[in-house]
Amino acid sequence: MGPSAATPHPPHPTARTGILCALGGFTLWGLFPIYFKALAAVPAMEVLAHRIVGSVGLLAILLSLTGGWSGWWLELNNWRKTGYYLATTLLIAGNWLVYIWAVQNGHVLGASLGYYINPLVSVLLGVVFLREKLSRWQGLAVLLAAAGVSFLVFRQGSVPWISLVLAASFGSYGLLRKRAGVNPLLSLFLETLLLSPFALTWLIVLAVQGQGALGTVDMRTNLLLLSAGVITVVPLMLFLESMRHLRLATVGLLQYLTPTLQFLLAVALYHEPFSATHLVTFSFIWIALGIYSADAFAQLRASTRDRSVELPP
Repeated sequence: MGPSAATPHPPHPTARTGILCALGGFTLWGLFPIYFKALAAVPAMEVLAHRIVGSVGLLAILLSLTGGWSGWWLELNNWRKTGYYLATTLLIAGNWLVYIWAVQNGHVLGASLGYYINPLVSVLLGVVFLREKLSRWQGLAVLLAAAGVSFLVFRQGSVPWISLVLAASFGSYGLLRKRAGVNPLLSLFLETLLLSPFALTWLIVLAVQGQGALGTVDMRTNLLLLSAGVITVVPLMLFLESMRHLRLATVGLLQYLTPTLQFLLAVALYHEPFSATHLVTFSFIWIALGIYSADAFAQLRASTRDRSVELPP
């Protein structure tokens, strides 16, 4: 006898893969402050250059091992796709640089707020550009998040630029990657390839001037810088792979695992100031995410029930 209407329908294999990839990537990103704090003595631009050079080298090896070189030149030889790559390259490089600087200069809490806002930015981008539907409760969640940020601006008298730049740049990057639909391994290689001449030139100039950190500080710093490619590629590949299997709104829902871990590190480990103003702002964001999550979960359950009813006896 086949399953009844009440039997839960197992998650689709591609959805399960997407969820696992998203959880892995967002957890690693949530622990990033530990890595960049350990490199606080190295300028952010230099750390970024090591991330780029290390990433392009690692990705070239992975493409060789997996036979993924096919069509890479055609990707860059297509003007429309080249435009996507230039845009995503600038977005991800800017996001990396701002984040590294923020962590090294004691703004992990601001980075955390940016990535709390980011899922809701992803929702808005999905509505505007991908025509994904926004429910009444999701609309309320977005409004509450905007109210929280507005309160922070009003109380502090300044725009939380770190938070907004991180949210906007990464949300836009995710949107373009979603629309491009390119193999994540190849797309990552092409993005870092476009950046690598500038990054390598910068590292060479620093080395010639005797100002580079690699090989001049200590063994721990050397190991951290040499591992920058692995630290960069693994979570980003997991994220991009999840984008291929999940709706943008679903990725946005899972994404606030990252800022939660960052928030805990900022307050509990690094003891960054957490004022009453921050509490009100974060409370608005947390309530917004709670409403959004509850609504998304309800829609997911309804969708699961519908698929179960459609199963043959």
